[in-house]
Amino acid sequence: MISASIVKELREKTGCGMMDCKKALTEADGDMEKAIEFLREKGLAAAVKKAGRIASEGLVDIIVDGNVGAMVEVNSETDFVAKNEDFKTFVKNVAKQVIKTNPADVEELLDSKFVDGDATIKDMLTEKIATIGENMNVRRFERYEGSIVDYVHGGGRIGVLVAVEADLASEEAYEAARDAAMQIAAINPMFLDKDAVPEEVIIKEKGFIMAQIKEDPKNAKKPENIIEKMVDGKISKFFEQNCLLQQAFVKDDSISVGKYLESKGVKLLKFARFEKGEGLEKKEDNFAEEVAGMVK
Repeated sequence: MISASIVKELREKTGCGMMDCKKALTEADGDMEKAIEFLREKGLAAAVKKAGRIASEGLVDIIVDGNVGAMVEVNSETDFVAKNEDFKTFVKNVAKQVIKTNPADVEELLDSKFVDGDATIKDMLTEKIATIGENMNVRRFERYEGSIVDYVHGGGRIGVLVAVEADLASEEAYEAARDAAMQIAAINPMFLDKDAVPEEVIIKEKGFIMAQIKEDPKNAKKPENIIEKMVDGKISKFFEQNCLLQQAFVKDDSISVGKYLESKGVKLLKFARFEKGEGLEKKEDNFAEEVAGMVK
């Protein structure tokens, strides 16, 4: 009988999944060293060595099942692996898991047992690292319930999930919501609308604007009330640039996104936008140094 404590010990030593560790210990009749050798032979222990390598490529994918939508980002080291069908299937399985289990965070997601199997998502990830040969990680996810529209751009480079109040059975309403999702992908608004902008952001922005105005010699003799109007005008411009519903609609810049959606009977409640690898350190390869290292 293989105890849970020895399985845990092997997992801590190798970083391999619980199911793989249990199998290795069973094959080795509980002998820790033999179990480690078993994992090495299978290439699973090698996954631990890859864990420190930069993974900033990968894939953003979305699954919508009825009234629930899930968007996930899973990272890999190279764009080549992101095109691997096995990797793509894993990403879809992660999104499926988010829909079915509604985890609180990534850690809970990784520890959850896959709905279509016995292994955890972490076990499955470890197996993929071992078999594909690159470091990978499940970075983030978003899950919405209700009337959901999604958009994936560039083969998984950018994903957008929107929740709306609308009759999506209406083709006109659905297309309007999808137009909004495409605008989010293209323009990357910071906020849903101006009411969603935190007060501290507005105060900070006003400070930047005031400093710029005062630096211009042409404004030196302008009265305070004129300066205030200039600040208000620039803040309005800030809202138009950074708040989705105040932005000019890309297909018809004579109206705002908010007015366009209203005309189609769509109220946009919230949105999430993932761009693959955004904010992550990028791996930089120096080909000359690599070749030099090979010939030493």
